[in-house]
Amino acid sequence: MAKVGVPEAAGGQAGAGQLTEETAASGKFGWLRRLLPLAYREELYHVLRLTGPLVISRVLNFLQPLVITIVCGRLGNTELAGYALASALISCTTTATGFGLTLACDTLISQTFGSGNLKRVGEILQRSTLILLLFCLPCWAILINAESLLLAMGQEPAVARITQLYALAFLPAVPAMFLHQLQLSYLQNQGIILPQMYTAAVANVINIGLNYMLISKMELGVNGSAIANSLYQIILCLLLFGYIHWKQLHVNTWGGWSSACLQEWGSFMKLAVPSALLLCFDWWIYEIGSFFAGIFSEEELSAQHIKMDLCTVFYMIQGGIHAAVSVRVGNALGAGDEARAQITCKVGLVLCSALAVCQGAVMASTKSFIAYIFTDDSTIVGTVSKVLTVSIFGQFFDVLVCLSIAILVGAGKQRIVAVANLICYYCIGLPVAYALMFTACLGILGWWLGLFVCLMVQTCSFVTVIFRLDWSKAAEEAQKRAGKTSKVTCVGQKPPAGPSVVDSLVPEIPESPEKSPDVGATVSTTTP
Repeated sequence: MAKVGVPEAAGGQAGAGQLTEETAASGKFGWLRRLLPLAYREELYHVLRLTGPLVISRVLNFLQPLVITIVCGRLGNTELAGYALASALISCTTTATGFGLTLACDTLISQTFGSGNLKRVGEILQRSTLILLLFCLPCWAILINAESLLLAMGQEPAVARITQLYALAFLPAVPAMFLHQLQLSYLQNQGIILPQMYTAAVANVINIGLNYMLISKMELGVNGSAIANSLYQIILCLLLFGYIHWKQLHVNTWGGWSSACLQEWGSFMKLAVPSALLLCFDWWIYEIGSFFAGIFSEEELSAQHIKMDLCTVFYMIQGGIHAAVSVRVGNALGAGDEARAQITCKVGLVLCSALAVCQGAVMASTKSFIAYIFTDDSTIVGTVSKVLTVSIFGQFFDVLVCLSIAILVGAGKQRIVAVANLICYYCIGLPVAYALMFTACLGILGWWLGLFVCLMVQTCSFVTVIFRLDWSKAAEEAQKRAGKTSKVTCVGQKPPAGPSVVDSLVPEIPESPEKSPDVGATVSTTTP
């Protein structure tokens, strides 16, 4: 389990064999240790330890829709278009709703686990399960009427029919997908990452076998592809559920079903609704961009899809860092250690800035030919190259925006993010992007220029909010959510003397006291 505190020697005295700043500085990498204080190095270790498996899990999750896209492409253009439309419909309605609601658990579970009130984690899991299952009903209603909605919007009947087939086949997968996302939040916010990586790997192998059996052997065509897609979600959920029980990962936090899960729905929804909105506002803007690109021209639409695929690949890496930072911030605030939460923010900021520079360098060096992986059309490749030129600079702001959202979610500030996304995306980014795309006739280049402006405004807004955040109050709110009746202070190790590389980039944080207990430990007295 990840620990919020730093169990180093107290009172500045180290026993035999214990690592101190003085002994560490004399080692092989002493120059690095002198530049980066011990508290920051430890936090960097914890963040990277979580990031690795999270990145691998995201790569594995990306493989499933990739397999379906390849299979549908072999079945025919109409089948591929039908799946693409069904995927967009499911993502914008069902997936965005379920994943958004689960963001509330990223706040509640991480903070409650950090506070040490472990049985309350199980109550939150029960409450979340009931609420997510209830939200399956409106999602089912949309999917059942998918064909009628698409025909009313002028979609081709053949494509609408295939979309409806996929949507209907996905109905039993909706609760499985919601519960699987809840399982991920439950484990991830306790610092347990490897199970999702193992089960995703097994599920991908099964998915390939299902597609081969249903399409090649049983010759079910598009029906087989739709069934395989649904079965994958169900199998993934069952595999992780079985792994949790097999390894007894629930023992410390699960006290059995309780009537407490029927209470505090209001406080849950205060976080869940803004969480769903902030995610929907984010996902919808990119779907709108694809819609506008389709209106502009077929080549622009193809270039837009290639750009979105590249964005997905880049996000796999940064998304792992963002999730790790969110977990660490939530754990620290739940433990009453606001100083540790601020250190996490600083480490995440520098780490993501370095990542953004690396990703920008990769874009700059490959922008002229990377699109040839997807197409041989030189016109589309040229368009993608122009868009990537904008993204070289935009990637820096995009990484910081996502990191800021992760920090604010860990602190339980989803409402701020939802309002900011609404204003920045739809009151600033969308009008500018539309004007550049159609009025200035720049195509999708104009669209991404508009989003670049939006990202700059978002970055400035979110970073300002984070640096002006009352961390002490955020810690009190976290402990209240965790069911703590009195303020808990988790004291951390006194940071080593000397300036930090990180401190030259971000503001100083208050100096922590001397010793930090493990996660879940509480100290009844507060520091003066």
